[in-house]
Amino acid sequence: MTVPVLSSLTSTFTRLYRYAHLASMASWDQAAMMPANGNEARSAALAELQVLMHQTLTSAELGAQFRAAAGEASLDASEQASLREMRRPWQQATLLPERLVEAQSLAQSRCEHAWRSQRKGNDWSGFLLNFREVVTLARDEAKRLSDARGCSCYDALMDKYEPGMRSSDIERIFGDVKGWLPELIRQAMEKQANEAVLLPRGPFPIDRQRALGVEVMTLLGFDFEAGRLDVSTHPFCGGVAEDVRITTRYNEDDFMRSLMGIVHETGHARYEQNLPRDWVHLPVGQARSMGIHESQSLSFEMQLGRSPQFLALIAPLVQKHLGQQAAFEATNLAALFTRVQPGFIRVDADELTYPAHVILRYEIERALMDGEIEAEDIPALWDEKMMAYLGVDTRGNFQDGCLQDIHWPCGSFGYFPSYTLGSMNAAQFFAEIRNEQPELDAQVLAGNLSPVFTWLEQHVWRQASRWETPELMLRATGEPLNPAHFRRHLERRYLGA
Repeated sequence: MTVPVLSSLTSTFTRLYRYAHLASMASWDQAAMMPANGNEARSAALAELQVLMHQTLTSAELGAQFRAAAGEASLDASEQASLREMRRPWQQATLLPERLVEAQSLAQSRCEHAWRSQRKGNDWSGFLLNFREVVTLARDEAKRLSDARGCSCYDALMDKYEPGMRSSDIERIFGDVKGWLPELIRQAMEKQANEAVLLPRGPFPIDRQRALGVEVMTLLGFDFEAGRLDVSTHPFCGGVAEDVRITTRYNEDDFMRSLMGIVHETGHARYEQNLPRDWVHLPVGQARSMGIHESQSLSFEMQLGRSPQFLALIAPLVQKHLGQQAAFEATNLAALFTRVQPGFIRVDADELTYPAHVILRYEIERALMDGEIEAEDIPALWDEKMMAYLGVDTRGNFQDGCLQDIHWPCGSFGYFPSYTLGSMNAAQFFAEIRNEQPELDAQVLAGNLSPVFTWLEQHVWRQASRWETPELMLRATGEPLNPAHFRRHLERRYLGA
């Protein structure tokens, strides 16, 4: 960048990126490595760092730089995009007082740390003691943002994850899905009822599951010189582009959950590891949105990872690490990983029932943030919607019900729609990849995954946030988000239609 005021802005946002680097590592350690008694001090340290970042973003000097940049006529398209993406966090920060930023950081750390044991203990009433404060502070933030932007409270929060997306868009998209998904689930389950599937026989030692996961990560191109795999209560991808941390969780009776969790998080990690290094320290060089980020994890897990070709490719690896048994034959693995069965847990859900889990959470958190319900109302609504959408009874089962996700304890209200938007983006990306590479399935079966990686690198990873989401989709696929691709993908995979 040659414009002096942009040079000053770049210097400030580079410093903010380095603060965020430290915050992300401290948060990763808090989730994966930190001893329990370290939480109070870690929470205070993270809150202090959040305040420091907020002070930097809201300084009078930075405001003056943005005002000067607004009048700069010589900016090229790339510089304008960079200025646009720097302006977003600055505008949001200026609407929030320092005391709120600090209070949120402390409340979220306290709630998330307690949630880990409260979930195991099925302790909803204990969880509420911390969660009420998280909700109150999130509503405070939402009100300040919504008043300034003229939108609903929920939309103001969702905008942090999906810039430009509104509840009216989500209602239209999810309303359409709710119209055809139940019948598709019914038809798929009916079709699979007569299919014989062998269940794997455990136990599967954790060290062998980890070794399998590492080999699959290597196959998927994860750079272990710029990241690592660990264990946490809830699988996630964190860190920074130069040092990506992913986690999974293991169960010796079920290797499938940890394996697909690893494949999913590796998709996130490949996106981060391939962001443009020359400008990754700036907002324009970072991930476009969470819907695009989730499209990468779901491209890996759902589009690629659960395809019969990929499962045939890794079947020898499964047998190598977990032993020889008929359940590990390629055709049986394909049947196992595409089995449709409504269940309790979102992250373990099959591809077909997964959107119902997301829609349920969206409807509850939107009502919560818009003040239509209170935190105490969540379990009853959860039970009602789980029965209506999936026919699953969660009454009294908070552990496998409304306590299962980390998002609400951490105050991440507005995030959940990104998962199904990500599924739709991924289906649209792969429709275009298949259009350009008609022999894709044969190449995957032969072990050549480069057509997928090369396309994603060119059209998504290296683009970072240069384009706003609709423009990114248009440039990559020739059209904005089109949910029809998602429906066609599901119908082809589960009905052969």
